Amino acid sequence: MTTGLTNAFTVDVEDYFQVAALKSAIDRHTWSSRELRVERNTDRMLELLGLHGTTATFFVLGWVAERAPALVRRIASAGHEVACHGYSHELIYQQTRDEFTEETRRSKLFLEDVIGRAVQGYRAASFSITRESIWALDVLIDLGFTYDSSIFPIRHDRYGMPGAAAEAGTVRAPSQRTIVEFPMSTARCLGFRLPVCGGGFFRIFPYWFTRIALRSINAAGEPFAFYVHPWEIDPQQPRVSVGWFSRFRHYTNLSRCEARLQRLLGEFHFGSMRSVLESRGLLSAA
Repeated sequence: MTTGLTNAFTVDVEDYFQVAALKSAIDRHTWSSRELRVERNTDRMLELLGLHGTTATFFVLGWVAERAPALVRRIASAGHEVACHGYSHELIYQQTRDEFTEETRRSKLFLEDVIGRAVQGYRAASFSITRESIWALDVLIDLGFTYDSSIFPIRHDRYGMPGAAAEAGTVRAPSQRTIVEFPMSTARCLGFRLPVCGGGFFRIFPYWFTRIALRSINAAGEPFAFYVHPWEIDPQQPRVSVGWFSRFRHYTNLSRCEARLQRLLGEFHFGSMRSVLESRGLLSAA
């Protein structure tokens, strides 16, 4: 049975070989020679959402969009929001400002050309807008994005902005301009903020823990942001030889993820990230 509050369901459209946890074993120059599994897996995600009458936001990687523009059109034609996930899945704080600007512009313009409408939302690869790369918010404002969903208010070895606001609202860029931010959802436990918003956390934590945490967020009157990747419902994907921790992050419970998503979609009410922000008065209705 679904709850009354509408939450944001988001999909980061990238393939398994583009994930940061596998980067040490997969050279970027080999991407084009690998089997592209993201199209089939994203189509399955569209089917799951369709079964539950759910609309979502798909943050599409520019590299994928250029190779599968028909997939981007299918996402849009099914009524979902198309948003930008950058181009190369490179961590922002490992890029120069010029590199980040150019590849983000390239991705945004390509997506807009494919779907014939403005792309408003952005999410960084591996949530890599940190205090070190907060300058990226000014780039997003310059490029015409109206909202971001890259800030994770936790401590993590690869990302995170401890102390950042846990609820959707406006954030101030270094230029003092503002942009709407929908941070990744967390729950307080023993004085710490735990990530409960999807991805590996959804697969690794037991489902009951995720459900309790998400219900507590809704009980406080706040929508939560949930995210998943198409490769997370693909247990047959090729196995890559990496260290034990990366294997744990990437492969744990892949075979259970789709069934868990079915339960989640049945128990909570979801919409696109843009529609949730509009309902909260943080964005103007399109």
